[in-house]
Amino acid sequence: MKNRLTLYIFAGMLLGVLVGYICHRSVADAAQAQAIAGYFSIITDIFLRLVKMIIAPLVFATLVSGLAGMAGTSDVRRIGFRSVGWFLCASLCSLALGLVLANVFQPGAGLHMVQTSADVTTGLNTAGLNFKDFVTHAFPTSIIDAMARNDILQILVFSVLFGVVLSVIKTDPRVAPLIAGVDALVPAMLKLTDYVMRLAPIGVFGALASAITVHGLDVLTTYGKLIGSFYVGLVLLWTLLILVGYFFLGKSIWTLLKAIREPAMLAFSTASSEAAYPRLTEKLEEFGVDKKVVGFTLPLGYAFNLDGSMMYQAFAAIFIAQAFGIDMPLGAQIMMLLVLMVSSKGMAGVARGSVVVVAAVAPMFHLPPSGVVLILAIDQVLDMGRTATNVIGNSIATAAIAKWEAKRTARHAQRTSDNAFVQLQGETK
Repeated sequence: MKNRLTLYIFAGMLLGVLVGYICHRSVADAAQAQAIAGYFSIITDIFLRLVKMIIAPLVFATLVSGLAGMAGTSDVRRIGFRSVGWFLCASLCSLALGLVLANVFQPGAGLHMVQTSADVTTGLNTAGLNFKDFVTHAFPTSIIDAMARNDILQILVFSVLFGVVLSVIKTDPRVAPLIAGVDALVPAMLKLTDYVMRLAPIGVFGALASAITVHGLDVLTTYGKLIGSFYVGLVLLWTLLILVGYFFLGKSIWTLLKAIREPAMLAFSTASSEAAYPRLTEKLEEFGVDKKVVGFTLPLGYAFNLDGSMMYQAFAAIFIAQAFGIDMPLGAQIMMLLVLMVSSKGMAGVARGSVVVVAAVAPMFHLPPSGVVLILAIDQVLDMGRTATNVIGNSIATAAIAKWEAKRTARHAQRTSDNAFVQLQGETK
């Protein structure tokens, strides 16, 4: 079943496009198209609800189980610093690449858009996207509430604290049953994940059939230059990520890419990182990544390391400036890059997070709100590519950090062995 699931997902994508196109051509008006798309959306909504149902316990179980097996807080600090360092470098590279490509391809040039009203609204909630609220929001008032809302960042904070405490007091016999229970929860959740993922082809079919029924294929030609140049940029970003992965993983990078093709395709077709998370966890562990690294680095990456989304933000902001004929000097673009770098760290868990970041930052650089409305029309098409890129970037980051950990463990074991040999020689003399 697992080997065929990728093929089934691809078949669901093609069938969804075909059925959606037929429905789009057959309907009398937009209202009827929306009604038909609503029925297709039922399938996708059920699938995504099932996926969201397992995310919170899966993140909690894998993270706490991994941390409880670590050697105190030193492992947490080391993996945490390496993860955050990787994520910051990846974020900067993704934003810079988006900035450069948007200036090279000029996707918005020649549109000659004019802002007709100062009251144009995007309909996006950007009020909560500030540093103060982001920092305080990261700490949950109730883990039950955080799990109910599938707030990855809050679940991550609680699980890290809880897992570190268990690693410190794991020698206490009273704690052993609790650790064993959490460890036992992991394979149970992975088995449940396997059952839910068997419905992925149906969910993918519903998502694409619904989108194409409403918008048709015309959206691909109307915004063809933006879509085309953005996807060329994504291919270049994939190439860069793979080259970095090859530097750390060697030829096994190809095995990793083969292993994650199913969750990447799932993320692309549903435009949902959440849909890919459970299967991605399973595939990384099958690839050989230590479960403690998967449990810690992957949720952290979902909160902070969204390579595709960050390239999109720089790309979209420059596109808006070009579409409205707004001149942005190099200094202003670099400043915007740094602002996006900080602002993007608050997008985890925000609906249409990437677009929200652009909408929040745009007024700072005198970009019209109607420009955000302009890109909202094709956000679904762009979101598919950037979501798949997020999955690829987080997979390579997790595998590379696991390789660092494996090398460190091997060196530590070798030093221990050498010290024991030297001590033995001393005793024999």
